Amino acid sequence: MLIFIEPRIVLLSVPKTGTTALETALSGKAEIAFRNRPEIKHLNLRQYLGRISPLLAPIGGAPFESVAIIREPLDWLRSWYRYRTRAELIGHANSTAHIGFEQFLREYLSTGKRPRYAQIGRQSNFLLDASGKVAVDHIFRYEAMQAAVDFLSARLSTPIKLRHSNVSPQAVTDLSPETEVMAREVLAQEYAVWEAARIAAVPAPVQAGP
Repeated sequence: MLIFIEPRIVLLSVPKTGTTALETALSGKAEIAFRNRPEIKHLNLRQYLGRISPLLAPIGGAPFESVAIIREPLDWLRSWYRYRTRAELIGHANSTAHIGFEQFLREYLSTGKRPRYAQIGRQSNFLLDASGKVAVDHIFRYEAMQAAVDFLSARLSTPIKLRHSNVSPQAVTDLSPETEVMAREVLAQEYAVWEAARIAAVPAPVQAGP
């Protein structure tokens, strides 16, 4: 999480959405940076509103606006799967090096007790306020990262050049049609949030009627 005081921007760090590259490019511009340790770096909106926002209140001024990136849900899970196949995790309970992606996904979607390597939350959980409502002010699609870069560049009055970082290993992530259909049904709410996310730096203009 990065906090920029003057432009009143809070950049949330949803895991596996390219925010490490954004943080690398922008951390020097931020007055407050939560990074390195995952439990600090990946604070969600509720944690920000409950713990961090009150500390900023004495500064005064306009409310801070929150920004987040969200990835196509199955692509997000593919990234997690590939990340957990890396050599340094082999032998660890979080490793997916010994299983296929389809098994990983079915276990992730299971309502029963999941193995450690499939214990991953939902992207939308990072975007919810205490009432359970998606309440981040500006949500961009990972697949339209340039839109997020353009938005942040304009708000922070600084050019942004991203470098690839935290890249996951290559791995086969094919799915049977049946499993993909099941996944899209179970993850329908995740898809709704992703589909509503922005793909442009500014909202598209409303078309005038005839």
